[in-house]
Amino acid sequence: MSEKTTLYIVRHGKTMFNTLGRAQGWSDTPLTPFGEEGIHELGAGLKAENIPFKAAFSSDSGRTIQTMDIIMEHLEYPNIPYLREKRIREWCFGSMDGGFDGELFDGILPRTDAYKGKDLDNLSFEDIARGIMEIDTAGWAEPWEKIKDRIYTGFEDIAHKLHTDGGGNALIVSHGMTIATFCHLVHPENPRVRGLDNGSVTIVSYDGEQFTVENAGLMKYREIGRKRLAK
Repeated sequence: MSEKTTLYIVRHGKTMFNTLGRAQGWSDTPLTPFGEEGIHELGAGLKAENIPFKAAFSSDSGRTIQTMDIIMEHLEYPNIPYLREKRIREWCFGSMDGGFDGELFDGILPRTDAYKGKDLDNLSFEDIARGIMEIDTAGWAEPWEKIKDRIYTGFEDIAHKLHTDGGGNALIVSHGMTIATFCHLVHPENPRVRGLDNGSVTIVSYDGEQFTVENAGLMKYREIGRKRLAK
């Protein structure tokens, strides 16, 4: 009998740009010492819970790779397969990539046609994508159809491969907006997931056809690890 297929999706550790309040899409900065500390807590917490991971995946961004390396130090799985999947990268903010969050999300985007007449708290991901494309002078930003396709198929292919191999648990490191987008695509009727913390864990199960978001943004593994490391 196959095991249940479950994805443990981690948001990478806190980076330099996260700390400085800059939009970090396809641009990249390393984890800060504080960010590394948080992921050490996460790794220790996952180890303490004895979750048996069969495979590991991250985006191809340096911050997710660094996060995975730290977690692996704690899990001590020398033979676990680890692959990088570029489809689960963060959104690209085009010419505003690396700009200040406040300038992008509170200044420029609210003045776009995509945002006009809409409550900022109830914007859809499609609205946000349209707004980013509207202000992107470099032509790098992705349309919503491309964003949702690459993110969903990236996670779907990971889950399907694991499921056909008998199921089990996959450890995945990705990005805040990417994880929130995936949760929305799985359950579009639910409110948009917001503010996923660095080092949080979102748990998604897969039955071979459909996904279910079981928990979003869990911090309990970091809390368990923090206590374990303090002993």
